[in-house]
Amino acid sequence: VQLQASGGGLVQAGDSLRLSCTTSGRTLRTYAMAWFRQAPGKDREFIGTISRSGESYSADSVKGRFTISRDNAKNTVYLQMNGLKPEDTAVYYCAAGLDPGPARWYYAYWGQGTQVTVSS
Repeated sequence: VQLQASGGGLVQAGDSLRLSCTTSGRTLRTYAMAWFRQAPGKDREFIGTISRSGESYSADSVKGRFTISRDNAKNTVYLQMNGLKPEDTAVYYCAAGLDPGPARWYYAYWGQGTQVTVSS
């Protein structure tokens, strides 16, 4: 499964962005999906996940600001990010696996990442 993340960019604090993750080949509906991020010099951090049935949960660090959703008809998973802060600056990765979970080892497939930069 090859995942393609897109939608990153340079924004100002308080702005919103929506990241997308899609794939060619196998449909995403058969996978639990997740978003992670990695800032320079830091470990890859779990943001949130959504199950095959559409149940989602987010990390406490982004809860209330970031929302994960999926559109199986479009074979796409989204990360809606509102109220962005400079500390949200990172490369954002989407991932696919059989079951949802808050750790990297749940996910066998990873996208290439998309850069999000938030200026103050």
